Amino acid sequence: MEISTRSGFLVALFLWSSLFQFDGILGEDFLRFVPLVTKEGRRTIVSTESGMITAVDVYERYHGPYGPYHLQFITLDTSSLLLPVILHADMVFYVHSGRGTINSITEDGTNRIDVKRGDIYRLEEGSIFYVRSHPDSAREKLRIHAIFNTILDENASGAFVGAYSNISDFIRGFDDEVLQMAFGVSEEVIHGIKAAEKSPPIVHFEPKNETDEVDWREGIFEALIGGRHAIGIVNAKKKKEQKTKALNLFERKADVENCNGWSIAVTSKEFKPFKGSNIGVFLVNLTKGSMMGPHWNPKATEIAIVTHGQGIVQVVCPGNPSGVSNEAPKCENTKFKVNEGDVFIVPRYHPMAQISFNNDSFVFVGFSTVAGQNHPQFLAGKRSVLRVLDRKILGVSFNTANTTIDQLLDSQVESVMFECTSCAEQLEREIEEEMERKKQEEARKREQEEEARKREEEEQRKREEEEARKGEEEQRKREEEEVRKREEEEARKREEEERRKEEEEEQRKREEEEARKGEEEQRKREEEEVRKREEEEARKREEERKREEEEARKREEEEARKREEEEARAREEEERRKREEEEARRREEEEQRREEEEEQRRREEEEARRREEEEQRRREEEQERRRGEEETRREEEEEEARRKEEEGRRREEKEEARRHEEEQEEEARRREEEVRRQEEAIRREEEEDELEADG
Repeated sequence: MEISTRSGFLVALFLWSSLFQFDGILGEDFLRFVPLVTKEGRRTIVSTESGMITAVDVYERYHGPYGPYHLQFITLDTSSLLLPVILHADMVFYVHSGRGTINSITEDGTNRIDVKRGDIYRLEEGSIFYVRSHPDSAREKLRIHAIFNTILDENASGAFVGAYSNISDFIRGFDDEVLQMAFGVSEEVIHGIKAAEKSPPIVHFEPKNETDEVDWREGIFEALIGGRHAIGIVNAKKKKEQKTKALNLFERKADVENCNGWSIAVTSKEFKPFKGSNIGVFLVNLTKGSMMGPHWNPKATEIAIVTHGQGIVQVVCPGNPSGVSNEAPKCENTKFKVNEGDVFIVPRYHPMAQISFNNDSFVFVGFSTVAGQNHPQFLAGKRSVLRVLDRKILGVSFNTANTTIDQLLDSQVESVMFECTSCAEQLEREIEEEMERKKQEEARKREQEEEARKREEEEQRKREEEEARKGEEEQRKREEEEVRKREEEEARKREEEERRKEEEEEQRKREEEEARKGEEEQRKREEEEVRKREEEEARKREEERKREEEEARKREEEEARKREEEEARAREEEERRKREEEEARRREEEEQRREEEEEQRRREEEEARRREEEEQRRREEEQERRRGEEETRREEEEEEARRKEEEGRRREEKEEARRHEEEQEEEARRREEEVRRQEEAIRREEEEDELEADG
């Protein structure tokens, strides 16, 4: 891996340094980017007795036109066959295990590639290919990891067409009449093809000899081109058939190698079949307790598959010096553990580091989506991009002393890959602690939400009870008001009736008095003489009449008194009833108040008990934390003693490693010179091929 030009350093460095100053400034409403797809997250596309295919889709960016990239994991048992398919997109693959043969058919003819563990190759879109796994005494399966280099396209109708299609589906989809005329065969032949049970995509296949396999391939090509007229074309294509060799990563010399591991990267510059594709391949092998140092890719996204061991991957988000972001998704610094079979993605401009555990090596192979000539930029070690910049400017950028910058840049004598004993274990503990903290926070949040819900329900219940009580009180008041109005109306009617009766009685008395006076005057005029005789009788009659009137008046007064007493008793009865209702209402309110006070007392006792338990739990946690801190302090003292003991030994080893590094750099310069000579030879060969083609 080379270091870019000085101008590239400056641009990349300032992009990188901004993330330390403005980390975490994106809004909380952004979407989250998921950089890890576990092996269990793969979906199964094909599964037969002879093999299976699983797949995942990964995204190069958080949103927009970048992705998804489609990855497939093809597994064939020994002596098995993946039936012919037509590629809809460029396919770059890596052979993880086993041996086999990949046959492809293009406009230029047929191509056969024998592949084994570590091989990489590219098949162009539009190719027809099939894969056959070889017999193996150890029964090692052929496993291929492939990436399809495009956003999975849509056809004109908008329907999803996938990464490839089966050839048999192309034939079976047409009407019988169309196939009869196209192939020039009878209806029975077409019916026999369509009526046959559809073969699974992966089948067991053992050709008796090489001739049988060649004849089978010719039959496929003939079926694609059509009938008896295709024989001459097939023969012409056979002349162009060639056997191509894939590039094997394990047979190449490592680009970077030291005691901490090695790394290889292949692009179109190193491998001619990759020309015209924006996919590269890389392979990294970290020894126990090692680290691929912090670095980023200015023009490539890495999509990696763990092929051996376990490791920790840390990815840092680039910041925005303006403090705002126009990106829709939220980017967060993250670290996660990966296991064999997992896929992890690191977008361009995102600094990363990969770290192995102390108990095993960490190997991952991957595909880089190259947007241009990419040169990984390393932050630490002898190849650090920081060494190109003026150290005073770096001191101002990091707001620290120049001596601190000198220590930061001069302490590490290795480059690219560094020793990192127990780093992965420490990061794993931090990841587990962070997950535990998140679980506790989620549990607390759920508990708070539950308490808030209960409080809200209690308040709602109280509001409903208060509203019900108010409604009952208003209803009672309305009923009392109606009763009062009815009583007032009845009293008013009784008073009016009494006044009317009194007026009638007075009117009757006046009329009787006037009649009496008239009769007396008449009697006096007519019976002047008789008056004297009858005066006594008249007096007697008058007295009798007065007595009768007095008795009538007394009877009327007695009746009025009785009526008043009856009304008074009714009023007293009504007042008594009201007093009893009021007393019942007060008793009910008093009972309700006592129940509320009892409930409040129980809640206060429960809250006091809960606070006491919480306080007890905090005391126990504090004791546990202090015991843990004491244990950690003792471990740190022991570790410090061990570090001091090993410091002298590491200084000697570093000096030896420095001399070894210088020798390697000299060897690298010689290899670069050899690569330049080879490239010049390849260029001349291509020019000669073009001249021959033009001729």
